[in-house]
Amino acid sequence: MKEVRTTCPYCGVGCGVIARTADDGTLSLVGDPLHPANFGKLCSKGLALAETMVPTGRLTQPWIEGRAASWGEATALVAERFSAAIKEYGPDSVALYVSGQLLTEDYYVANKFMKGFVGSANIDTNSRLCMASAVAAHKRAFGADIVPCNYTDLEEADLVVLVGSNAAWCHPVLFQRLLAAREKRGTKIVVIDPRRTSTAEGADLFLPLKPQSDVALFNGLLRHLYLGGHADAHFLKSHTTGLSEALLAARAWTVDAVAAATGLPAEDVEAFYGLFAAHERSVTAFSMGVNQSTSGTDKANAIINAHLVTGRIGKAGMGPFSLTGQPNAMGGREVGGLANMLAAHMDIENAAHRDAVQAFWHSPKMATKPGLKAVDLFKAVQEGRIKALWIMGTNPAVSMPDSGFIAEALRRCEFVAVSDVMSETETTQYADVLLPAQGWGEKSGTVTNSERCISRQRSFAEPVGEAQPDWRIICDVAKAMGFSGFEFQNAAQVFDEHVALTQLGNDGARKLDLSSWVGAVYDMLWPAQWGGERPFADGQFQTPDGRARFVPTVFSTTFEDGIVLNTGRMRDQWHTMTRTGLVPRLFSHRAEPYVEINPIDAAAISLQDSGIVELQGQGKVIRARALITPTVGAGSVFQPMHWSGAFARHALVNTGTVQQVDPVSGQPALKSATVTLRRFEAAWYGFGVSLDAPNVDTEYCAVRPIAAGHAFECADRNIPDNWLTFVLPNTKDTMEVSSVQGTEKASFRCVVMENDKLIFAFVAAPQPVAASREWLLGLLGQQISPLAVLAGRPAQGLPDDGPIVCTCMQVGRNRISRFMADNQGTTISQLCEATGAGTGCGSCKPEIKVILLEAQRQRIAAE
Repeated sequence: MKEVRTTCPYCGVGCGVIARTADDGTLSLVGDPLHPANFGKLCSKGLALAETMVPTGRLTQPWIEGRAASWGEATALVAERFSAAIKEYGPDSVALYVSGQLLTEDYYVANKFMKGFVGSANIDTNSRLCMASAVAAHKRAFGADIVPCNYTDLEEADLVVLVGSNAAWCHPVLFQRLLAAREKRGTKIVVIDPRRTSTAEGADLFLPLKPQSDVALFNGLLRHLYLGGHADAHFLKSHTTGLSEALLAARAWTVDAVAAATGLPAEDVEAFYGLFAAHERSVTAFSMGVNQSTSGTDKANAIINAHLVTGRIGKAGMGPFSLTGQPNAMGGREVGGLANMLAAHMDIENAAHRDAVQAFWHSPKMATKPGLKAVDLFKAVQEGRIKALWIMGTNPAVSMPDSGFIAEALRRCEFVAVSDVMSETETTQYADVLLPAQGWGEKSGTVTNSERCISRQRSFAEPVGEAQPDWRIICDVAKAMGFSGFEFQNAAQVFDEHVALTQLGNDGARKLDLSSWVGAVYDMLWPAQWGGERPFADGQFQTPDGRARFVPTVFSTTFEDGIVLNTGRMRDQWHTMTRTGLVPRLFSHRAEPYVEINPIDAAAISLQDSGIVELQGQGKVIRARALITPTVGAGSVFQPMHWSGAFARHALVNTGTVQQVDPVSGQPALKSATVTLRRFEAAWYGFGVSLDAPNVDTEYCAVRPIAAGHAFECADRNIPDNWLTFVLPNTKDTMEVSSVQGTEKASFRCVVMENDKLIFAFVAAPQPVAASREWLLGLLGQQISPLAVLAGRPAQGLPDDGPIVCTCMQVGRNRISRFMADNQGTTISQLCEATGAGTGCGSCKPEIKVILLEAQRQRIAAE
């Protein structure tokens, strides 16, 4: 058994993973018990990583305009087209759009290539979509992009405030660490979010504020803390500036004014302010709900202000904590991966910094100003100002706001190169050149997580086909353009140069100083934080005077008439599902695109639960399954951002989002578009399973992998004239087809057997198919009587676990309910121990708690 220590490629928690390869090539993955981020725990996605290590859909060789090509031909063409555009139109006519999925070494080489040799800062990253506002707030307050906390602060705090963060789903391992700390020390948890998420289920206080009203809430907190005598006078005098201006901006935010702006009861606002004032050891952790806004930077600074006024920063168990969304968003920021940054936390608008970096790189032409941020970059592509675009490791045709605009921009661009691990995405279809990149498990490098901890990603698998690491692809293009300085032979050499650059002219002026890494053996690097555990422990900040700056923040809303569309992540999927979409069990909890809708809004359009709803925005229509729930407030809806055309038709949520951005950070407001709702008038709803990819052409359709093939959901406004030819356009003589037509034309069932095995089953009904059908998924490819399937229910003795609640252990709701029925008065711990639910990553525990409480309420009502 060969073991390799590496790091998970999903969220910013940065969990350690041990990859074990047996002598027969079998791969298994477990959490690394020695890694300081997770101590052996993994979430449902991390636990399924081995199942993503398959060649399915991989880009295995370079392609030029639809034909296979050699690496030499492909890199020469990219170099030629970039060089030609630069020669005729100048360096700002080309651009790179990169990804938080890249390793730090990839990011470093890309940044060096664009800013130091092309001579343009037109390199931005999809981290602009998730972390840019936090970055801007850090720079305004601290003088540099420095996260002041670490994970142990969450365990040492007496109060943890989670703002715009569904950590139970998006950072589950870290959230479980927090819950364990609460069991031990009684930590209070406050959750601030327009949605009652799984995170909120365990909160001591939940504040469902109106969307985008965070600044009002935290300005009121600043006012309350100062006027209530909770300010730290010594810290303010010795280590801060700008308090008077911040207080002036907050002067009108009384409790009543905050309650009116946020929609919260005044007593809940007072309760929150009282908790924060009473608990010195307090951490405020924030994520996408804060950042993805037209006022994201002000929101983050309003949070930081509350910690500065009380001196709650740089000490154990306290501080403002930005939870990173992607695995290496932090590493990309360290090397200047954003358009408005320079490498090693130096300033691109500082001539001395530019000159120092240019001399270090021996570069011929240095960028002298910030480049175009993501939204503006694609506007420049659409307008023809950018002639050549290179996209690396991301899928902007799905993830960027107003995705229809992005598609049109890519269609118009004179030259598009895409480096990716997958051959077919919404973005690769617009590429003139496709460059196969190595995926996770195949490439080596470093990543930096949310707490500034640098960890190694190590290769343990052979590259698929001709795939190359991204840094090498960039180096080959750079050398083909005639640039020197890209002669790296391995990732270790790139890392060494990055380490050396952080020391350049530093002498303690910048907290990002990797001097301790000098001479370290790359293959032996152990996870370690730069900046120490708490970089502001000495009260010194990276501003010219060494003081932290209060920033006056202004409350504003930009909503138009309509329903507010909130977008975000869900528990078991990642980004556009190019990786997690390969794993059947990661679809078991949420099988298709859905929209959470408040019962009031659903009633207004006569929408029933599990029906199909249409969201109209940006002149586009989004269709998804309706999940009617009070967890979202009236006037707003929530839809996950993961579904693309590969898995669903008309479900791409970013067709309805807008290009509004935060004026400081340039981060898109992906959580505040407005849409109208309309009930999709389906004449029938269908569900099916198929060994082969289903060939069903309907107005709503969602497809997912299952163990033996595919499952699909569909609906349409028109009833087929002939159901059999509609669902089975192609048949073979070896097939045994059985079907039943109901009394209503919209009712139909069909079963197809081949060699006595089930290869296809389909059921249609005039109403949403509400009955559990998880039992049917496991019958595909099995010998079974067609009558059992045509009956629409499991055969006698066949267990039906119901909808999956626990993805890790594949425990369904019915199994949980049966145990509770047989064991009245059971606790959640007893239930989990008996059924196995919640014993994996634990992210399903909030849902189990809700099921348990609902059963208890029903039992009390019955008595």
